[in-house]
Amino acid sequence: MDELYTQYSQIVFLFLYTKCHDQALAEDLMQETFLKALESLDSYDKSCKLSTWLCQIAKHLLYQYWSKTNRMRLEELDETMESGQNTERQAMARIELMDVWERLQQLPADTQTVVKLRVLGELSYREIGLALGKSENWARVTFYRAKLLLAEQKGGHLWKK
Repeated sequence: MDELYTQYSQIVFLFLYTKCHDQALAEDLMQETFLKALESLDSYDKSCKLSTWLCQIAKHLLYQYWSKTNRMRLEELDETMESGQNTERQAMARIELMDVWERLQQLPADTQTVVKLRVLGELSYREIGLALGKSENWARVTFYRAKLLLAEQKGGHLWKK
């Protein structure tokens, strides 16, 4: 495992860093990637390069982190609302967020992923395309169409981003 770490740690780190733009997070997730790889080394079937397999593990760990972080942000919003600060405005924002989330769940899975990575993960279209094995243009068009669909479902405009 030391040999694998020496050979592939820089690749995994750079892969993570280009996605999250956070050196500390990329380092933490790189370490976790190699722990997960060690635990599941028996499942590596050699159908792809080892570096690809490691980057897939890293990508899933990053998505899990973003998912957990976004849940925590929603919980913080709940706590803020419960404290009574700007209650009316926060309530309206919460209702809007819940409405968008419900409409988002009705979109195709790959479209949902693009929106989540763009809005919640703050990834560029290029990074989204790379992460999903598609082109930058595909990610851009998919996001644009998702915005149109979400706005259409609401009966108005939604985002100007």
